[in-house]
Amino acid sequence: MHARKPNALFVLPIATPDGVFVAAYSANGLAGLEFPSAVKRAKTRSAKKGITSRVRRWHAATSKALRAALAGRTPPTLPPLDCSSGTRFQRRVWNALRKIAPGKTRSYAEIAKGIGKPKAVRAVGGACGANPIPVLVPCHRVLAANGRLGGFSGTPAWKKTLLAREGAPFRA
Repeated sequence: MHARKPNALFVLPIATPDGVFVAAYSANGLAGLEFPSAVKRAKTRSAKKGITSRVRRWHAATSKALRAALAGRTPPTLPPLDCSSGTRFQRRVWNALRKIAPGKTRSYAEIAKGIGKPKAVRAVGGACGANPIPVLVPCHRVLAANGRLGGFSGTPAWKKTLLAREGAPFRA
């Protein structure tokens, strides 16, 4: 079962030294985050009219958290995360990912075991690939069993960059 796309009310840009990310907000919080390479594909409705004060607060928190994460630091706070687009299994995986500290990594097998599904290694990989909020829900911290990068919802270059900035060990 694949994740549903988040029902975004607002899609807003976040300028960073690494490029412009795009954040999507639902009525419940941050529902999606796109890497700069995806900006060309994203349909942004970034008009300032109609944005509620709540979404403005969420966007400020998202921007601050993203910049901290891109610098290899733990974000001080996160906006509410709306992961309702995922299946129950995917949400369990995404919650487990949020517990991996910057500079640390886990294997797909360790995540599967940690959520009580030790044989669901490939499904964990699928859940990581379907993560709607990469960087802040740190799927980049999950490696293949041999310490190699494995897949990533962004590009392999992004995964290497994020892990290197955190000082996390990995094999290229």
